[in-house]
Amino acid sequence: MILASLISYPRAVVLGLLQGVSELFPVSSLGHSVILPKLLGWNIHQNDQYFLTFLIATHLATAIVLFIFFWHDWVRILRGLGRSLRDRGIDPDDADAKLGWLLVVGTIPAGLIGLLLEHPLRKIFASPGSAAVFLTLNGLVLYAAELLRRRAPVAEEEDDVRIARTVSWRDAGLVGTAQAIALIPGFSRSGATIGGGLIVGLSHKDAARFAFLLATPIIAAAALLKLPELFGHQGDGVRGQALVGALCSAVTAWLAVRFLMRFFETRTLTPFAVYCFVAGLACSLWFLLT
Repeated sequence: MILASLISYPRAVVLGLLQGVSELFPVSSLGHSVILPKLLGWNIHQNDQYFLTFLIATHLATAIVLFIFFWHDWVRILRGLGRSLRDRGIDPDDADAKLGWLLVVGTIPAGLIGLLLEHPLRKIFASPGSAAVFLTLNGLVLYAAELLRRRAPVAEEEDDVRIARTVSWRDAGLVGTAQAIALIPGFSRSGATIGGGLIVGLSHKDAARFAFLLATPIIAAAALLKLPELFGHQGDGVRGQALVGALCSAVTAWLAVRFLMRFFETRTLTPFAVYCFVAGLACSLWFLLT
């Protein structure tokens, strides 16, 4: 009963809605999940086991939404991977196979870093104050990515063909590894990967597409790995709230990915950079003075 009172159903709705948006917008879902409860006076700490268990469900919902949204693309990618395994090589003209292996290359380092450093980093950077500082830095990172980006060539190819042609194996490893920065509350997974995509020469639209495809397996794997906790004793008192939060997260994640794929056809990371810098700086000052 004590656990249930710490995440009430209204709070579960708020946190779920927040997770779905902030996981895909380049603004740091974990940073917002740490900062918002503090601003609202909720007695929730990011390292509390019941809160981590709750977040498992919301992350899994986000991954499922991404998979469904890009369903047709994943079917082609998985078929391409199958062809490459059958033929023991990647046909130079098989963009789906090339993209599939680029995603594998990008997922492996981020997964290994997550397994090794997730708990130490969460213990070190556990306060809303540090999350606010890193949110400010996230804004600077996003703006730097815009300044450093390579101009993407204009081409009439299919989206995935452009990505497969532009991104090298080394680029995929670097962009994928950049996802690990999201282990620090305040830094954004999607922001790091979209920014990395811009730097290696992708357009904003293609960088966002590559980032969301790359995020799907790593978010899903992290959530599935911890899913037994939700159904074990650590989930006692929060399973109902986790379900509600997951449903809310799914709704806003679907709306967010639809919005962002259209947004990045003509827009840049700059508005998100400004938001993160201003919001992070304001929260830092608030926590310092209160």
